[in-house]
Order: sequence, then structure tokens, then C-alpha cells
Amino acid sequence: MDRHRSRGRRARPVRRTSILYTAVASAVLVGVTGAGTVYVQAHAHDGKSLVSSASSASALPSASPSAGEEASVEPVVEPSVDRDALLAKAMRSVTPAAGAKVSVAVLDVDSGESAAYGDGTFDTASIVKVDILATLLLRAQDADRKLTSQEKAYATTMIENSDNASATALWAAIGRADGLDAANKRFGLTGTKGGDGELWGLTRTTAGDQLTLLQQVFGDDSELGAASRTYLQGLMGKIATGQRWGVSAAADGGRWALKNGWLPRTATGLWDINSIGRVTVDGHDYLVAALSDGNSTQARGISLVEAASEAAVAAFRDAGEK
Repeated sequence: MDRHRSRGRRARPVRRTSILYTAVASAVLVGVTGAGTVYVQAHAHDGKSLVSSASSASALPSASPSAGEEASVEPVVEPSVDRDALLAKAMRSVTPAAGAKVSVAVLDVDSGESAAYGDGTFDTASIVKVDILATLLLRAQDADRKLTSQEKAYATTMIENSDNASATALWAAIGRADGLDAANKRFGLTGTKGGDGELWGLTRTTAGDQLTLLQQVFGDDSELGAASRTYLQGLMGKIATGQRWGVSAAADGGRWALKNGWLPRTATGLWDINSIGRVTVDGHDYLVAALSDGNSTQARGISLVEAASEAAVAAFRDAGEK
């Protein structure tokens, strides 16, 4: 799948100086020469590692730089955090029922770091309705026009109430799968394919792609203009009461914006259960996409994506507290 890898911090560049830092938080003795020169490794308040010496006798010639030569301070590389590994560890507490499968992706909006767990593609079910509206808004921007009153009516019921008839109408308006796929190419989705004919709910996608879509909806670096993003975000924050489950389980109270999808497959009787959105926890915003299939009941699928969403956010929160 198109995985969102976590980004580690880059090493700080080498700084050369001929002046020893005096403001240090701690010092560790690392050696004493035969001539009595004590070498100390110090850590400045900004975290840089320095090497200094205090001589109780004469310093060894090799310990002092020659005239005009500057002392060299080696770089200290801050250890990178493997976010995918942390997420995988957090997901050990999430146990899908036999035959069920789950994938989750999360992004910390403040740091820009992300992680993903699970492979493969999933049916979108109704979460594709966010993609449909994003495509409609992009096409309207390209035509330098606003949505019509009828399009707005469809958009409202499609997102807030997950109305299927409205989704079918807007699916036709964007050119069905061809229109969706063209917009997704611009959005940066690489593992999503629109459903055949009128079957928009059978669009196939990945958790990583849904995270990319959420960045288009909630991020500033987006193909969608500010007005389009605000409009779509607003609808996702007014989901009907009975549909306020999924990623919202990881949020503080009502601080969320989401869209859920649920679909019983006729051939198997098993459920596709998905949830995507933004949640706020302890003042931090996270984008989360949790996808699942093979669930024996809708309720079990909902419990699975909620547990995955909570584990995903916890993986980032726990790492930040260490």
C-alpha cells in the first residue's frame, strides 16, 4: 500500500568554534591523561555535546590545537522516532475477529509526522462521499463557479446524513469513476480506483490514500481553495447523531469532523466498516483513517475501527510524552 512513513529529525550540522561553552546543564568525566589533563564531555542547555579540558598540570601537545586551528565540535544526531513501529506496537492491543482485516493511518498535524499500519485495499463504502464532494468542488474551482443550490443540497444530505441518492446524483455530476480518478491524481492519491458504473461505494482505496485526501480537506497545501476546504470541513462537523462513531472515539468530547462508511456485502454477509476524519486530543489535531472489512456484524466493525483510531492517536501521544 501507499504507506506514509514517519519522518525522523535531521542531524544538526557540525559547528566549529574556538570558544568553549560555559553554560552547561551537566558534565560527564570521560578521561584523565597521564599529564593530568581532565577531559569532560558537557551537554549545553540546547542539547549540543561539547568536549572541554581542564588541566591540573601541563596539557599534552597533541591535546591542543595548533596556532590558528579551531577546535571541532562533532554533531549530535538526535534519534529518529520510528512512528510506524510505535503504531504497530499500539495495534497489538487491537484484535480483529477471525476473518476481519483492519488498516489505519494517522498524521500529527502539528509536526507533520505520520504512520500507517496494515496493507491492502478496501471498499470505501460511504467514506467516498468526501472524495466525491472534493472532486465536485475542484471542478467548480476549475470552472470559476460556485456550487448551485441543488448541488449544495445534495452535498449537505450526502455528507451529514450519508444519503445515497444524493451521492449518486453528484457521482454522475463529476463524471463517475473517470472524474473521481482524474481529481484523485491531482490530490495525490495513488492507490484509489473509482467503482464501476453507479457503484461508487465499491471504490477501492487504502488507509494511506485516505490520509492524503484528508490532508487535501484539512491542510493548507491543497488543490482545494480555502473556501472549498472550509465548506467541506463544516459539513463533516455536522454528522447526524446516529453516525457519530469511528475516529471520533479518539477525540476530546465533540472536537471532531468525520465521515463514516458501512456496507454489508451481499455475497458474504460480512461488513465493510470505515471511518475518516480529524480529531483533537489535548489541544493537538490528528488526521485519522481507519478501514476494515470482513466484519461479522456492523457493531463489531465499528468497535474495530474505533479501537484502531484510539491506538493510532495514542501511539503519537505516548511518544510525545516521553
